Amino acid sequence: MANGIPNGGPNGDSFFDIVIVGAGISAINAAYRIQTEGPADATYAILEGRDALGGTWDLFRYPGIRSDSDIFTFGFPWSPWKQNVSLASADQIKSYMKQSAESQGIDQHILYRHSVVSANWSPGAKNWELQVAVAGQEQPRIVRSRFLLLGTGYYDYEKPLEAVIPGIENFGGKVIHPQFWPKDYDYTGKDVVIIGSGATAVTVLPAMAEKAKHVTMLQRSPGYVFSLPSNSIITTLLFAILPVSLAHYLNRIFWLLRSHLTTVLCRTWPGLAKLVIKHATIKQLPPDIPWDPNFKPRYNPWEQRFCACVDGDFFAALRSGKGGVVTGTIKTVTKKTIELDSGASLHPDVIVTATGLKLRFGGGIQFSVDGQPFKCSDKFAWRAAMLQDVPNLLFLTGYETASWTLGADVSSRLFVRILKEMQERGAKVAVPRPSRAMPEKPMMSLTSTYLKTVKEVLPKAGTGVWAAKTNYFADMARAKWGSLTADLEFS
Repeated sequence: MANGIPNGGPNGDSFFDIVIVGAGISAINAAYRIQTEGPADATYAILEGRDALGGTWDLFRYPGIRSDSDIFTFGFPWSPWKQNVSLASADQIKSYMKQSAESQGIDQHILYRHSVVSANWSPGAKNWELQVAVAGQEQPRIVRSRFLLLGTGYYDYEKPLEAVIPGIENFGGKVIHPQFWPKDYDYTGKDVVIIGSGATAVTVLPAMAEKAKHVTMLQRSPGYVFSLPSNSIITTLLFAILPVSLAHYLNRIFWLLRSHLTTVLCRTWPGLAKLVIKHATIKQLPPDIPWDPNFKPRYNPWEQRFCACVDGDFFAALRSGKGGVVTGTIKTVTKKTIELDSGASLHPDVIVTATGLKLRFGGGIQFSVDGQPFKCSDKFAWRAAMLQDVPNLLFLTGYETASWTLGADVSSRLFVRILKEMQERGAKVAVPRPSRAMPEKPMMSLTSTYLKTVKEVLPKAGTGVWAAKTNYFADMARAKWGSLTADLEFS
């Protein structure tokens, strides 16, 4: 399958009922839903620009990379996680994805090194025509499909978020962005400064501190860092006394409820949540690193995403003396130093710019309908899954305050219902159209720096069936049993 377009149409052409773009965790799950719950005769192909499945988990290679969501809700509901580990490493996740895809034959549908450049909907033919760049071939390949399913995530694989760091071009040492970590880079015995305070910085610091001379996290403003156990007593007990599949299912329920209740607590009683986090943080800090200003955010819990550290490894690195935190604004970077507005100086050998991800929708594909280009950010999103006035296109999005893949599975379950509804109606086209004017809202509401461009990049949310996803339980119920005719036209 990796060497050519599979047979999708009756004449051996490159035509499929469904083309899935991307071979990350959301796309693999969508393929499973299509195989097991969609129309029995549906054909599909997965087009992946890289040379391996995994998406995020194949791209990022920085030290310590892992999930900051529990694997029981982040993983596949249909493929039991068999290890007594709640926060899994990138290698563990990628191996799990590969085994899960192979167990269902999904890997046989993947075409690697196939990057979709453009997608045009043909009203006459009632299908999508995709221009696909194939590595090693000069001419693009044409692939057609009745439905286009985007499992492309929400950030740019080629370009990180551009952060203004005054004088960074003057630095004489190594500058690394975590998104493009150099293979086999040896930082043993080096002084490292990580610029940033998000999940990547919190993950990288303890991992690099194992070999580096010292690692400092330099932040402009602090975030919430919370310690989570690599496994819980409940997780351990369930794996000890129950079959793996049942233990996985019950752990999934446990973590779903835990995540939901934590979010409710933070948003209903933010003052109490702040107090709990403050005391938990102070208990783990060394005497020379004060809570204020280094761990006292200006915002309430879950206005930005939490940073999880496994078994308190971040705080352990601080207590060991090999890790540190400095809160301040960079005045300039010189050949050998980072000068702060406060007058303090840092003397790194290596600078890691963990300054965030650049948002991108649809994998950078150029979309058009009947040859007329459109911007996805100009469109409202029906059930946070389909674009206003765009036929037969669905995209997979997740949650900000829970595992991303929970929301992606909601969209996948909705998709197979739409496919079945179209089959029953004998319809070839499904297109969402707003029946009334409504206020514009952002698809993502967190205030993290990298999400500030959300309105310019992602589709718009509205009200009713055009609202953003916010609650897994309610969203899944609507995906399974809610109306499919509210503002969705079939023809």
